Amino acid sequence: MRIHKNGWVHHLLTAALQKADQLEQAMHLYKTALDQAYEGIIIVDPVGTVLFTNHMYAAFLDREIEQLIGKPVTDVVENTRMHIVARTGKAEVASLQKINGQQMIANRVPIIDNGEVKAVVGKIMFQDVNDLFEMNTKFERVKRELAFYKGELNKRLRAKYTFDSMIGTSPALDEVKKLSRRAAQSNSTILITGESGTGKELLAHAIHDESKRHAGPLIRVNCAAIPETLFESELFGYKEGSFTGAKKSGQKGKFALADKGTIFLDEISELPLSMQVKLLRVLQEKEIEPVGAEYPEPIDVRIIAATNKPLDKLVAEGKFRQDLFYRLHVVTIDIPALRERPEDITLLADHMLQQLAQETDIPVRGIDQGAKDRLTRYSWPGNIRELRNVLERAIHVKDGEMITEEDLPAMVREGTAYTLSTGSSHSAAVASSQEPSQLTLDGALEQAEQMIIRQALEQEKGNKLAAARRLGVSKSSFYAKLQKYQIGDE
Repeated sequence: MRIHKNGWVHHLLTAALQKADQLEQAMHLYKTALDQAYEGIIIVDPVGTVLFTNHMYAAFLDREIEQLIGKPVTDVVENTRMHIVARTGKAEVASLQKINGQQMIANRVPIIDNGEVKAVVGKIMFQDVNDLFEMNTKFERVKRELAFYKGELNKRLRAKYTFDSMIGTSPALDEVKKLSRRAAQSNSTILITGESGTGKELLAHAIHDESKRHAGPLIRVNCAAIPETLFESELFGYKEGSFTGAKKSGQKGKFALADKGTIFLDEISELPLSMQVKLLRVLQEKEIEPVGAEYPEPIDVRIIAATNKPLDKLVAEGKFRQDLFYRLHVVTIDIPALRERPEDITLLADHMLQQLAQETDIPVRGIDQGAKDRLTRYSWPGNIRELRNVLERAIHVKDGEMITEEDLPAMVREGTAYTLSTGSSHSAAVASSQEPSQLTLDGALEQAEQMIIRQALEQEKGNKLAAARRLGVSKSSFYAKLQKYQIGDE
């Protein structure tokens, strides 16, 4: 038959040649890829005859490729199981095999078509098992480093203090601990009130540590330390491209970081009105909306807030939202001032002195009785924080092994006079016996405080709880003041 150019037979032959050429190129590409692969590769037929091996595998056997092709695999590969896999059709993965005195890890995988084994592919994963051990050693080292840094991060995000860190045996402090332990077991919002320096953050740590969320993070936020323009992004985070200068990956906010844990909002009274609305939504809806986000995100966070300002007065002045006040005012815990639990002062001082001696590396045996009397008589407007500062100063200025009266600041040595009797104080009685010119400012304030308490009790016909509510103080604080001035014991 004569074949005409551009005829159908000519086109058919041309197409077949092109197809054959493409197949040849593809086969060459596959063989090149297999030959240049880092892993040693060998292929055998169903009866175990070597069909292909690359240079890496041949070099591992210390042979040339031509010495392997067409040979029974059992003749050229020590301890091989390729022929067994060809017979069973079951793959063997990560199998240990010794060749030429070296341990290697190999995979043997059957190629099955229509239920029949057509070939078996063997691949050396590690030419020497020591390579695996070395890699595993590196992995374990990285794993240990990661665990260390993760542990350090968890330490920073977890509670530093427990209820044992709250030193004191006074009834007022015992009541605070009792209420706090009960509140810790729920997920209710907690508002901690008290003067500056009374230990509100320490109590927040203790509540988180005692709660069911103790394994989760404790994120601390000082609302007074964040510029108003950054509040939203700091608390709720932002998405990529939400504003100029935003990180490409976006950033999680404090609430997102506190997920499954607790967020402590200190100085909540300083929260701007615009942010109070958003915080109210978090409390109501249990969700946050990062800056630039299209949809809100659910959040599981327990909120503990703290303030040294009366929020009810701020509400009356229009500086704090009433609806947010009620949301925060679920469980309120008032920490008594240090002057309201004078029996705890020396216990605290001894405990702090031990800590300071370790921190400063200055040896000190303790505080003599004269200095303890002065510490107990002082009114401590700065509370526990001021006590610590006074003791730290005393450690540095002392001459002997003990801290004495002379080592204390003048304001402490000349402070309001307390006379302890059966574990309580009656400084007002001492102050009232003084001439007006001899009365100190603290003494005058205590006289006024005692008079106001008596008036409240009289107005409430002796009902102590009603009198405490009238004065706007907690029950624990009111009972501490009654004990302090011996009111009701006359």
